[in-house]
Amino acid sequence: TVWHLLVSKMECQWKPDEQGLQQILQLLRESQSPDTSTQRSVQQKLEQLNQFPDFNNYLIFVLTKLKSEDEPTRSLSGLILKNNVKAHYQNFPNGVSDFIKHECLQNIGDSSPLIRATVGELLFGAFGALQKICEDSAEILDSDVLDRPLNVMIPKFLQFFKHSSPKIRSHAIACVNQFIISRTQALMLHIDPFIENLFALAGDEEPEVRKNVCRALVMLLEVRMDRLLPHMHNITEYMLQRTQDQDENVALEACEFWLTLAEQPVCKDVLCGHLAKLVPVLVNGMKYSEIDIILLKGDVEEDEAIPDSEQDIRPRFHRSRTVAQQHEGGDSIEDEEDNDEDDLDDDDTISDWNLRKCSAAALDVLANVFREDLLLHILPLLKELLFHPEWVIKESGILVLGAIAEGCMQGMIPYLPELIPHLVQCLSDKKALVRSITCWTLSRYAHWVVSQPADAYLKPLMTELLKRILDSNKRVQEAACSAFATLEEEACTELVPYLAYILDTLVFAFSKYQHKNLLILYDAIGTLADSVGLHLNKPEYIQMLMPPLIQKWNQLKDEDKDLFPLLECLSSVATALQSGFLPYCEPVYQRCVNLVQKTLAQAMLHQTQPEVYEAPDKDFMIVALDLLSGLAEGLGGNIEQLVARSNILTLMYQCMQDKMPEVRQSSFALLGDLTKACFQHVKPCIADFMPILGTNLNPELISVCNNATWAIGEISIQMGAEMQPYVSMVLHHLIEIINRPNTPKTLLENTAITIGRLGYVCPQEVAPMLQQFIRPWCTSLRNIRDNEEKDSAFRGICTMITVNPGGVVQDFIFFCDAVASWVNPKDDLRDMFCKILHGFKNQAGEENWRRFSDQFPLPLKERLAAFYGV
Repeated sequence: TVWHLLVSKMECQWKPDEQGLQQILQLLRESQSPDTSTQRSVQQKLEQLNQFPDFNNYLIFVLTKLKSEDEPTRSLSGLILKNNVKAHYQNFPNGVSDFIKHECLQNIGDSSPLIRATVGELLFGAFGALQKICEDSAEILDSDVLDRPLNVMIPKFLQFFKHSSPKIRSHAIACVNQFIISRTQALMLHIDPFIENLFALAGDEEPEVRKNVCRALVMLLEVRMDRLLPHMHNITEYMLQRTQDQDENVALEACEFWLTLAEQPVCKDVLCGHLAKLVPVLVNGMKYSEIDIILLKGDVEEDEAIPDSEQDIRPRFHRSRTVAQQHEGGDSIEDEEDNDEDDLDDDDTISDWNLRKCSAAALDVLANVFREDLLLHILPLLKELLFHPEWVIKESGILVLGAIAEGCMQGMIPYLPELIPHLVQCLSDKKALVRSITCWTLSRYAHWVVSQPADAYLKPLMTELLKRILDSNKRVQEAACSAFATLEEEACTELVPYLAYILDTLVFAFSKYQHKNLLILYDAIGTLADSVGLHLNKPEYIQMLMPPLIQKWNQLKDEDKDLFPLLECLSSVATALQSGFLPYCEPVYQRCVNLVQKTLAQAMLHQTQPEVYEAPDKDFMIVALDLLSGLAEGLGGNIEQLVARSNILTLMYQCMQDKMPEVRQSSFALLGDLTKACFQHVKPCIADFMPILGTNLNPELISVCNNATWAIGEISIQMGAEMQPYVSMVLHHLIEIINRPNTPKTLLENTAITIGRLGYVCPQEVAPMLQQFIRPWCTSLRNIRDNEEKDSAFRGICTMITVNPGGVVQDFIFFCDAVASWVNPKDDLRDMFCKILHGFKNQAGEENWRRFSDQFPLPLKERLAAFYGV
């Protein structure tokens, strides 16, 4: 508006007060004095002057207008202003900031190089401040609260893309980049000029600018793919060049492009023509750089005797127990959210994310997109890399082989009989970094190794990996231990013949390992126990394994975080050994109860006097609850004495109401396990526990909800008809969960089992609702293995169908399918199935039944005819 212009004009004609000016000049001169006390008083006066809004106008005036003054003084004035801009820019009155901007832009061409540089610094500082504001306040800047300043700012930023100073160009892009991911409206209005301006800067000589251009394109890929699509060919070519940029930071930003693109549905169409160029670029990026090798001490082969520095040890997070079902043809699934366990090899010591890792991750995701098509481009390269005389190149080839394992497995199978023995040989390479990457790559092919005759591949692989567990290099020890844990998961009971040999190695490693690898060793032992189960329960094995574990257990104090992996390990061992763990259980049980009690007490103190007592680390309590679950599961009824003599149920009642979800999750798992092991001690508390279980059936917290659901099912079986008063507290939640879209499989299965169990003990209460859950109930239980839980759930559904046959009529085909999923039901359960199937057939009459059963897929038809004669 005209008024606005007038005001600006007046402000641009701001004049300093002569007396004020002299005072400031005096200060600026004094501040160049070497005397520290003078310096200190100058500092205080400057702080006071900052209270006056037009102090900054004086500073810019001295810098740009006062040509009579010497240059150092003028420059100093500018630098103080720059610091003020950085610290207080958002609080400057409008007129002041306009005056500063106006003067800066006028004087960027001052005849003095020092003054030019200072003005440049100032502008740069202002942009730094702006960038910070953009980062912190992206939301507000695009809202009506401030009248959408971004509508003005974004075109301004775009003008600065063409600025002569590379620093300012770079800042300008960084400012706009803040607004991409949140799909800011103002930016979406200017999206085309933004993209054009980015293209214009594609070849900028300043690495920071190129880096920010790449970052912008990567983010646009997620947000505005539609706008990039017409240019996709050129962008891909550009990103190929940038991924090979001389500046590693630029190359890394560009490499993110392939990772992001792989998640987009258009990936295949966009990249299919570029694979021949892209694959060699990614493979090339997977070599260690010289700096990596220095940081990784790649030339140090033996370091096993050097203690770890504590900051090398990453904090460990305990994963709380989740109860899951066993599946046909596979083992129980972990929570579906986290299957990134075998992430690319871990070079902890280098800054976590670098070009090597990003290239490998990109190759991994692209292998999953293109599958065998990728091999055409990779195999010729692999032949050269894997047998290369230079270790760095050979090492990168082994990493490539591991990166494509998941996506290209089918296409790799013909080559594995030759490659696996070659890799097993590489396990004894003289370079530690080659040995460690080989451990990882072999673990990625463990599934195939286990599917082959044991003598051909499993035995040689295991023998060599066990030697590597005792390697003289710590990185190799770590990689071998992790790889061995993966092998254990795949091989399960195939390892039983070699148990003595395996335990020998793992126990020897106890005496050899430094701190960090000990923690990984616990994991390998726990996984071994999970994999071979009861086969571990032999006196000679227990004699080897337990003394070193108990020795560590006695050494560690209650506040030591190393207890986490040790407790997890013991939990697996107790579950596997069952009665074999009895001699060790009392002190272990006692300490777990103490850990829970201590943590709860500390939490109470913190709640009442937060300023005196700090909050406890609740992980101690969670891990202890989980180990108690492991003991209850392993020892069964033998735990009864210990429970009787402790206050664990009172403690559990508190844990079930903790505000931290993981604490509740673990306490519900323990409740279920104690219900199975010694219900006589749990039963008196059921009236207190059930309402809490009911309020935790919230599917937003999947694992909490899952464990609460499972515990309700276990309690139903023990309570029988006495469950009746509690059915109404939980049933409608369970029905809601089983009908929810996108509910994870584990939760669906446990919900179905619990509904079935409730119906088994209280059919009159549950059967009327049959029609509301029968279909999802049948589809979620058809894939789990025959077991006790499935058995009781199906008895429940049969009992309910007998009470309310009308509830299943519309979905009867689903019931038939679920019945057919049983491999061998117990005789009386089979009779129940028979009765229901024949009852329906007779009710419908021959003709209708034939029409109905003609809809069955053939395998279902044959199975029902063979097993149930319908």
